[in-house]
Amino acid sequence: MARPTRALISSAALIHNYSLAQKGSGAHCMPMVKANAYGHGAKDVCKILDQAPAFGVASIEEALELRKSGIQQPILLLEGTFSACEIAIAETHNFWVMIENHRQLDDFIAAPVSSMRIWLGVDTGMHRLGFKPQEVNSVYQRLARSGKVDNTCVLASHFASADQRGDTMNQRQLTCFEQAYRSIAVSKGTKLQQSLANSAALLTLPATLRDWQRPGYMLYGNPPFIAEDQDARLKPVMNFVSAVSSLRRIDAGQPVGYAAQWTTQRTSVIATVPVGYADGYPRHAPNNTPVLVNTQRAPLVGRVSMDMITVDVTDLPSVQIGDPVTLWGSALSVNEIARRCQTNGYELLSGVSARVPRVIHADEDNTTH
Repeated sequence: MARPTRALISSAALIHNYSLAQKGSGAHCMPMVKANAYGHGAKDVCKILDQAPAFGVASIEEALELRKSGIQQPILLLEGTFSACEIAIAETHNFWVMIENHRQLDDFIAAPVSSMRIWLGVDTGMHRLGFKPQEVNSVYQRLARSGKVDNTCVLASHFASADQRGDTMNQRQLTCFEQAYRSIAVSKGTKLQQSLANSAALLTLPATLRDWQRPGYMLYGNPPFIAEDQDARLKPVMNFVSAVSSLRRIDAGQPVGYAAQWTTQRTSVIATVPVGYADGYPRHAPNNTPVLVNTQRAPLVGRVSMDMITVDVTDLPSVQIGDPVTLWGSALSVNEIARRCQTNGYELLSGVSARVPRVIHADEDNTTH
């Protein structure tokens, strides 16, 4: 029998969440499938969301993998190109390119290409990527004069604090974006579209909804807000599961796991579960981080190792070898586990490793083992 650790991926939940994003946007919704679709399997996610008008990835390598798997929609390179040779490859494969700095701009102007869809990045306050607002018009004019941009260009920016409800930076960035947009003298016969909203903005900031929305984390069923574990509108897409592989009764005062960092305070029953940091379960998960054994909570004890964790099931007397274990999913929010580990759910989901099989199924509640 195969090792029981796997990621159950609900196609029904994914479709539900994408439909929610579409209803909230009133425009084009481009699923973010970078980082292997936040750990869910980019090829499968794109095939499930086959009605999406385009997909977003971080790099040309990710985009090429999707093309090899038969994905036909346009694919946006969110970070743009890292070398001039990528531009011709992008044209050949119908990749849309973000241009966000002068090196990328110069490379594009000099590239032997004919007509491409360009996204123009503007830095509205996050100070990570994008041209200064006061220079976007001159950049746009250079692109227009090149004759290499198709009849639509998209002005885009990214929110730094949309995941923090009511943060005043959101309005400052929106105002900055609108000023930059109005500063651009659009060429006759062309369109300048806009893209601002990530998952958090799409859910809570309707004023940011423009021609293109870029839902990411919400697609995978989790609220993108720091302190929120669940959102009734969203359905978690991944159940990260395993099973009890060993049980042992241990006397009080005995250490469990590497470095003997946890010791039994009573006679205890300890379950071993074959999942560890090589699978993407966080090594820094502290004692008492919950897992579900037979749908009941039990605390992680001892240090997470490469391939295994240990769980105190003393208070669950019916537990047997082979019983199902959920690390996170529909009944145990990845956001809760992330908060225990002082990180976020994005890191945990995208960190589920390649050795964990992704099992696609259509069960919307995603609790089937």
